[in-house]
This record gives sequence, structure tokens and C-alpha cells, in this order.
Amino acid sequence: MDTAKAYWLLVNHRSFAKVIELKEKYMSDLKSKNILVLGASGVLGSTLSTKLAALGATVMATSSTLESAERVPQAGNPRLLVDLTNPESIRVLIDYLIESEAKIDGIVNATGVVAFGNFTDLAPEVLTKLFAVNTTGPIHLIQGLLPALKLSAAAGNDPFIVNISGVVAETPMAGLAAYSSSKAALYAFDQAISRELRRDGIRVIDARPGHTETGLAGRAIAGVAPAFPQGMTADQVADRIVKAIVEDEKDLPSSAF
Repeated sequence: MDTAKAYWLLVNHRSFAKVIELKEKYMSDLKSKNILVLGASGVLGSTLSTKLAALGATVMATSSTLESAERVPQAGNPRLLVDLTNPESIRVLIDYLIESEAKIDGIVNATGVVAFGNFTDLAPEVLTKLFAVNTTGPIHLIQGLLPALKLSAAAGNDPFIVNISGVVAETPMAGLAAYSSSKAALYAFDQAISRELRRDGIRVIDARPGHTETGLAGRAIAGVAPAFPQGMTADQVADRIVKAIVEDEKDLPSSAF
């Protein structure tokens, strides 16, 4: 065997062994975790649910309607309904999870809606929905589920919260003023509660990936999307978020993707 071929085999053997080692570590860290994934019917939420379940986590998956629940992957079980624009719907889910003593070791918020156009042209109901789905709804839900996360911390399970605010939280964009504001507010929330919850043993990760090919722009609740350059895949973003969960990271700026 020539030297070059022997070196190639050695390098690739080590690379394969490293992949196996990382997968075993991830499975070990996630195997006993019960994780609530919000927005599991969307492309990114579905991808995250599937990857977390493949690594041994039990995934509780939410969607906003019975129709969208059909898009939740098989990895999500149980499937739960919550309409983040409806405070009563949020309260029903909180009460169900708390009263049933559901074990929650992590919350991954992959929900989101977007609207395009000059802010002066956006209808009040569009602004209301943007902030309800992207900001206030998730905040309300996380607040209500804190008792379960605190129980997880007391049991030594290292609970976490992941919110995906996106690059617009760092760099607001013209034509996306309202959307950028709703995501920047979520980022500010994460920065603050990461300090508030530190003593409780609850880790908070704010993820700010750049444009991701999930089809969200084509489902805008108002306006028409501009021509974006090719974005990252949902797999790329989900893999990076899972890595952050397992490796105890506390922040994922856009430069981390």
C-alpha cells in the first residue's frame, strides 16, 4: 500500500471514529431528555424534532392547527395544539402539561411568522400577529412552564430553553421593520432571562441564524418577499442548534452558523 493511500485511510478512519464518538456523546446527553418543540409542523421545527428524537430524546411537538399537525413528523409524540395568538390556548397547554406533571427538560421554540413591506403600510392586525407569534406568545408559554423546568434542574437534568430569533435581531432590515422588531424583542428577552434563570440552573440559548431555506418567506402574512440569496438548509441550522444544546453553549450569534 502506498503512503498516500495509507494516510487517506488513516485520516478517514479517524474522521469516522470522531463522528461515531460525537454521535454516542450526543445520544448519551439527550437520551433521557423530554423536549418540547414549539412549531414542530414547520420545516425547521420538524427537522429539529427528528434530529432530537434520533439522538434519543422524547419530543413533545406542537402545531397551531389540526391541519398543520399533519406535518408534524412521527418523531413528535405526543402532538399538542397551541395557538400563540390566543392567550386561552396558551393557558390550556400550560395547565395540561403542569397538571399532568409532564417532565420537561428543554423547550425549543421554532415558531415564527414574517411580514414584508414598509412599516407604515402594515395593518394593525398584522403587527399584533407578528408580536404574538414571535414574541409574547412564546414568552407567556415559557413563563408558565418554568415550574417544570425548575423540577428538571432540581433533578440534575440541566434544562434549557432555545429561542430562534434570527439574524434580524442583530441587524434589523428595511422592509422588515416589524418582523425585525419582534425578533429583536425576543433576543432581548433571552439576554435578560439567561441571567435571571442562571441561579435556577436553567440555560437559555438564543440562536440567530441567517436566512434559512424553510419556505417561511413564501408564507408571509403580509407583503411579498424580496429576492434573497440562497440561504442555509434547515439541516445545517438544526445540526448547529443540537450541537449547542449538547455542548452547553449559551449563545448562537449569526457568526456561529
